[in-house]
Amino acid sequence: MTYIKQFTSKLDQLNCKNLYQGDFFLTWEKTFDEIMATYTVADALRALREDNVSTKIFDSGLGISLFRDNSTRTRFSFGSACNLLGLEVQDLDEGKSQIAHGETVRETANMISFMADVIGIRDDMYIGKGNAYMHEVAKAVREGYLEGVLEQCPTLVNLQCDIDHPTQIMADMNHIIHHFGGIENLKGKKVAMTWAYSPSYGKPLSVPQGVIGLMTRFGMEVSLAHPKGYEVMPEIEKMALKNAAASGGAFTTSNSMEAAFKDADIVYPKSWAPFAAMEKRTKLYGDGDLEGIKVLEKELLTENARHKDWECTEQMMQMTREGKALYLHCLPADISGVSCKEGEVAASVFDRYRVPLYKQASHKPYIIAAMIFLSKVKYPQQVLAELASRNRPRFFGV
Repeated sequence: MTYIKQFTSKLDQLNCKNLYQGDFFLTWEKTFDEIMATYTVADALRALREDNVSTKIFDSGLGISLFRDNSTRTRFSFGSACNLLGLEVQDLDEGKSQIAHGETVRETANMISFMADVIGIRDDMYIGKGNAYMHEVAKAVREGYLEGVLEQCPTLVNLQCDIDHPTQIMADMNHIIHHFGGIENLKGKKVAMTWAYSPSYGKPLSVPQGVIGLMTRFGMEVSLAHPKGYEVMPEIEKMALKNAAASGGAFTTSNSMEAAFKDADIVYPKSWAPFAAMEKRTKLYGDGDLEGIKVLEKELLTENARHKDWECTEQMMQMTREGKALYLHCLPADISGVSCKEGEVAASVFDRYRVPLYKQASHKPYIIAAMIFLSKVKYPQQVLAELASRNRPRFFGV
């Protein structure tokens, strides 16, 4: 099975040793080599599975999932990734646990981890809370491992927090790399990360922040556009500027969707709530001010409605490079005339890009699997070669 050599040879050129026994919180905490190693392993695992080769590196073990927000793609991607490597998935339903009775994070983290090799958490709704909670869980299980409570230390994978959505954005970027035929073809490509109208409020900032935090590292020209008042975290913008300068790309901001779409090679129109509003909502929830939350929701919906013209229409797409930009969305999209009366994207645009969107989403299980693989396997080249050499069929009916 000689094709696996192309992946192991790439890994030979990358320094990814610090991923071993580590967690995956934010993309910008990883080096460029570590990012590329994750893509390489994701592609290798996909190639093996498509060749009907089993990629199970575990004979037993659990992947624990905790979703504090609704999910379809990420939930099933995490389950698929665990299964791909040989782990079974167990959901932690906080409503059925002792958390409601005052069980501490430290206690819960250890009690669910006796046979767990990975914990995936989505906690994206409250500024300053989600990522901090993930770190608290990771610290608790690491202490449990060092104290001899746990036989192994579970890897923590961020399935979306208040700051970043690494599994989504890493999948998006791998889709882009494949679409344009390699990272060598990305330099100078223009990415329009724009706000778009939604009839709902409170959507997390993690996708736009993840996009500008990662895509500026590839020498691309990233343009962030939104109506006035819909700013993201200022520190993420500063980091994007720094990334662009280091990669030879560019990062710009504007209050014009048209300016961002003009000559864009990639467009990513997606609704999000203003950073200031998300901070306010977090405080209201912390204070238990339910009436204040209702008032804020009404204010934000009213403000959103002032920007219904921020929609990805056929006319907007015609402004892109040759009218053929790659349209991205993390899904589900608010599709005008389909899932809502007025929304983020025109039905004709979405339908034309439906298959590419599904292909975009298909990268996520392999990205998550690669994150787990690299955190558990000390010598990834050796293990990939062994999987190929063993050539154990995934499915015996072929």
